[in-house]
Amino acid sequence: MLIITGKDISKAYGTDIIFEDVCFGVEKGDRVGIVGANGTGKSTLLGIIAGDIEATSGNLYIRNDFNIGYLRQQNHFGGSGTVRSQAEKSFTHFFEMEKKLESLQLAIADHESDSFEKDLEEYTRLMEEYEQKGGYTYKSELGAMLTHMGFDEEAQKKEISKLSGGERTRLALSCLLLSKPDVLMLDEPTNHLDLHMLEWLEAYLDSYKGTIMVVSHDRYFLDRITNRIFDLGGGTLEAYTGNYSTFLVKREEHLEAMRREYEKQQAEIARQEEMIRRFKQHGTEHLAKRAASREKRLAMMEIKDKPKLKQNRMKLSFEADFKSGGEVLEAEDLSKSFGARKLFDHTGLLIRKGERVCIIGDNGIGKTTLLKILMGLERPDNGYLRIGYNVNFGYYDQGQLLLDENETVLGEMKNAYHLYTDTEMRSLLGRFLFTGDDVFKQVRDLSGGEKAKLSLLKLMLSGANTLVLDEPTNHLDIESKEIVEEALMEFEGTLLIVSHDRYLLNTIPDRILELTEHGLVEYKGKFDYYLEKSGRSSGHSSDETGSTAADKGRDELELTRKIVKDSEAERKAKKQSEAEERRRQRRAESVENRIHEIEAEIADIQDEMSLPENSSDPGWMHEKASKMAALEAEVTDLYDEWMELQ
Repeated sequence: MLIITGKDISKAYGTDIIFEDVCFGVEKGDRVGIVGANGTGKSTLLGIIAGDIEATSGNLYIRNDFNIGYLRQQNHFGGSGTVRSQAEKSFTHFFEMEKKLESLQLAIADHESDSFEKDLEEYTRLMEEYEQKGGYTYKSELGAMLTHMGFDEEAQKKEISKLSGGERTRLALSCLLLSKPDVLMLDEPTNHLDLHMLEWLEAYLDSYKGTIMVVSHDRYFLDRITNRIFDLGGGTLEAYTGNYSTFLVKREEHLEAMRREYEKQQAEIARQEEMIRRFKQHGTEHLAKRAASREKRLAMMEIKDKPKLKQNRMKLSFEADFKSGGEVLEAEDLSKSFGARKLFDHTGLLIRKGERVCIIGDNGIGKTTLLKILMGLERPDNGYLRIGYNVNFGYYDQGQLLLDENETVLGEMKNAYHLYTDTEMRSLLGRFLFTGDDVFKQVRDLSGGEKAKLSLLKLMLSGANTLVLDEPTNHLDIESKEIVEEALMEFEGTLLIVSHDRYLLNTIPDRILELTEHGLVEYKGKFDYYLEKSGRSSGHSSDETGSTAADKGRDELELTRKIVKDSEAERKAKKQSEAEERRRQRRAESVENRIHEIEAEIADIQDEMSLPENSSDPGWMHEKASKMAALEAEVTDLYDEWMELQ
């Protein structure tokens, strides 16, 4: 059942076209992932569907009986109140039912009342509705939701006005999930979630009964959640069936097919133009008409655009100006608290030159604080720290707080690296897709992705031999994330990274360190190894009974048999079609070769007839003219056959 349909939807801001004439449909129960580079209009498309943004043109249809819940990237709660009171607003309908039930209880207490029977009937009906909708479980559900989203009992009492940006996003997501809309639209829901929260959210969404549309740059999340992908780019939208990994394969196949179709059409155009030239060359009325017909058809042909297989890519590489000593840093028995709140204690580690170490842990455990302590930017409460010989730290700050918000892009870079000329610096900025007047933008006006790229450029130019990166893939689109990962893999220095990007965690580290309040737990491998050794599973849980599994197995067997049968029929039909196509091509080649032979023979006769010594022999000239006429007639027939074979 189609519940959302977009036809020829376009959005432009002045002359800046975000996307144009995009069409899509969303079925009930779909799990749609919307992907694309930064600036291609993913959030804009969600905003149009939600009614926040007005499309420039096009038609949008949403079924009236389906309600939409929308998680925006920026969420602002008005008024006062606590985390708990804000979340409770998702259950206003239960509060109203409870008040009504209390009123009815008082009414039916008077058995002599004239309305007793009517009130009792209404009370019974309302109690059944209350139970069916989850009235007896919503309070425990609310508490569990907030706990899973990182709000313990103490945090639930926190005033909304004192929440950080990440806490606001997690609260908004909690409230939205509690409201259970028919269509769940999520814009970057995995931002600000730690690994435990991510795994819980994936399990929750996996069992969600409604329809889901999600914008995300989290490749792991998209693989787990989606069964369709909308790919936005170049002002168009392409829809693919399958999760993100399936989409990557299908998109490459689609792009390759587009390239082949384009090249095939270009070859056909060149051949038709050559045929038109040859038709005209013969000068016969019949072939002249053929030429005019071919010219008309060629003019009406819809010319395919040359597919743009590669977009402009950020060019990132890290090189150290000099090497560090063998031991980069050593820490023993570090501890850190803020007032009565303890982050961690008894924390120690040893990092050697060339190692790639990733640190993971729950939100608020102190990962960023630990990085700053290890670089000597912040003092621990207790413990020992030694930084090795010739160690030069390069720091990527996840909040981009090291950027001057009041500077321009070019000014920010010139302040940090003043020996570069403007021309050299603009060339470097161009490698990070800051082109033209982009270099004169104020840093405060940049998007999160643009700030991240600017910080990465500064880090690239630092020449540091030890890169300390705090969530380096946050705010980046998927292609940019992959470029960062490639650059980090090629870096010959030392890496210390805090991240919850599970693709990165499965690509970069030699070992993973999990920070807990009692120190670091080491896992000598990548993320899959961590999942295995920590006793956590990345797979979905299943509640299927044995009989259900058996039924599923039988269904899969029947489906397999059908697929095999259909495949055999398809192979047979394809084989027959291919044989016919080969016969047609062989005949077309034979006809074309004969045309070339005749045209060469006609050209020879014309050359002979143009010689002065032959013009004095009328009999010979008549014989050659007759032969040339016969050849012209034959080549005309051959052209007719050749065109039918096309």
